[in-house]
Amino acid sequence: CTHYLFIVVVAVNSTLLTINAGDYIFYTDWAWTSFVVFSISQTLMLVVGACYYLTFTGVPGTAAYYALIMTVYTWVAKGAWFALGYPYDFIVTPVWLPSAMLLDLAYWATKKNKHSLILFGGVMCGMSLPLFNMVNLITVADPLETAFKYPRPTLPPYMTPIEPAVGKFYNSPVALGAGAGAVLSVTMAALGCKLNTWT
Repeated sequence: CTHYLFIVVVAVNSTLLTINAGDYIFYTDWAWTSFVVFSISQTLMLVVGACYYLTFTGVPGTAAYYALIMTVYTWVAKGAWFALGYPYDFIVTPVWLPSAMLLDLAYWATKKNKHSLILFGGVMCGMSLPLFNMVNLITVADPLETAFKYPRPTLPPYMTPIEPAVGKFYNSPVALGAGAGAVLSVTMAALGCKLNTWT
């Protein structure tokens, strides 16, 4: 029961992170800074839960199933946002699934070697998710355009979104997120595997 409860808790927290990462106010005010931060946070939440679930069942493909759970949770949660004035085309696409499939691939290709999953799977997942996240941003409504077209009615005037200085801090947010994510994901993958042996 504890195992499955952990899976649910991590998936729910991943959903909350994703909702924030898809919040156009964040992208409007902070631009690529928030892209990097939330790409890394989503990567870490995916890796720790997927590796835990994957090594718990020992069945390659479980990581992708876990990513699907995260995606469905997010769709249900963001469905309520449409009532707040969000446009229908501003919705999360399943950006976790390809990265989770890489975790499954690393586990399957190395004949269920846990250490290879941690090293190879963690690096591949960490490097790939920022890329898929950028593809996600390209395919949905432009966050800046959305922010000005659909202002939040609850925001006071002094919190009105401002045009960000894109590229002021990061020239390549995907590269920065992928580099940091690749390093940190290995640690979180090890944690996810270790959680199965704790008593």
